[in-house]
Amino acid sequence: MNLWRVMAGEIGYRKMSFAFGCVSAAVAVGAITCSTALLRGHDLRSEKLIEMKEARTRAEMARMEDDYRVIMKRMGYNVMILHKDQDIAELHARGYPSLTMPESYAEILAAAGLPTLNHLLPVLQQRVLWPETDEKILLTGVRGQMQLPGREGGRAPIMAPIPAGHAALGNAIAARVDVTAGEKITLMGESFTVERVEAVRGTADDMAVWVGLAKAQGWLNEPGRINAILALECVCHAEALGQIVEQVTGVLPDTQVFEFTSKVQGRAEARKRATETRQKALQAELEQRLGLRAERQRLMAAVRPLAVAGAGLWMLLLAYGNARDRRSEIGMLRAIGVREKQILVMFLGKAALTGLAGGVVGIAIGLAAGFWASGVAAAWQQMWWLVGGRTILLVFMMGPLLGCLATLWPAIRAARLDPAAVLGEE
Repeated sequence: MNLWRVMAGEIGYRKMSFAFGCVSAAVAVGAITCSTALLRGHDLRSEKLIEMKEARTRAEMARMEDDYRVIMKRMGYNVMILHKDQDIAELHARGYPSLTMPESYAEILAAAGLPTLNHLLPVLQQRVLWPETDEKILLTGVRGQMQLPGREGGRAPIMAPIPAGHAALGNAIAARVDVTAGEKITLMGESFTVERVEAVRGTADDMAVWVGLAKAQGWLNEPGRINAILALECVCHAEALGQIVEQVTGVLPDTQVFEFTSKVQGRAEARKRATETRQKALQAELEQRLGLRAERQRLMAAVRPLAVAGAGLWMLLLAYGNARDRRSEIGMLRAIGVREKQILVMFLGKAALTGLAGGVVGIAIGLAAGFWASGVAAAWQQMWWLVGGRTILLVFMMGPLLGCLATLWPAIRAARLDPAAVLGEE
């Protein structure tokens, strides 16, 4: 007797029973496939979402750093490099340094290209009487901002250079002498055109008059000398604030560094707070995604065994009903010499075919549902990853295995039927 032909005939004769068995296997396999794809799709989307947010955060922090740079530039210089013997108390009392140093120091410092400094500006300052107006002013001689190797190109300076024959006035002194940009003034017996009037700064600069450095050196009898180098400290983190002192004194041992700490620290702390805020937002997003995944995982952990148990029970009932309905047929087969083992193989073989067909359908439906629910674009690489790679092979074998396990008890009972008792009943 050809068992395969008998199984094929059985399937063709009992199509509904075979279809219901396939549906049961498909439900079990599909539930596992869909839940696996859904969880792994959630992981993939979470990873991409976090990467996108991290990229946006990096871009935002770069933009913020550039904004801070512009803001600090508008606030003015925050570092003053002085002679090493300059007394800071005297500096505060006078409003300008009293000791001078060679102008070449600025060129040496610029050539060093220190990473923590930008916008180097050598100055010579002294409080003097403006004889033509009888006003006390902070005479400030400046030259063009120093060019730093590989950095300053294209950037507008904080203090634009003063052309020959021109002068710039602080806001307060311009108001006191009642002049505006473009007008002529007489200073130290010489005629100058007002290049510009600076905005209100709330510092001694409001009473300053800026002229070319060489002109100020001549008036103050300090040829080739300056009393400060102004700079903008370009640190990004508060812990880097102390580095500039070592760097500058390493290049110019005869100098000291005076920092306008509130400006530098404020900038660093603002950036630090912004970074912490972004990191907290990212961490909150990650924790939310992990919490959502945990909820889904708990749901799947409950759904999977229920789906498998329900499908197995249904297949068991189908197999039991099939064996009961076929008692007379099985009795006749046993009477003509079909052995128990052959009856068992016939039942289990049909169950395996049922589980195999249902498994194929279940995997297809589970993958489709997983792709749709997880929102991942369909692709063979994505599909292989979503179902866990080789895990899909184990899931595929689950259909035939479930069918055989669910049918095993009815198959054993059917194979052990006594043909004489069955035929006697008939």
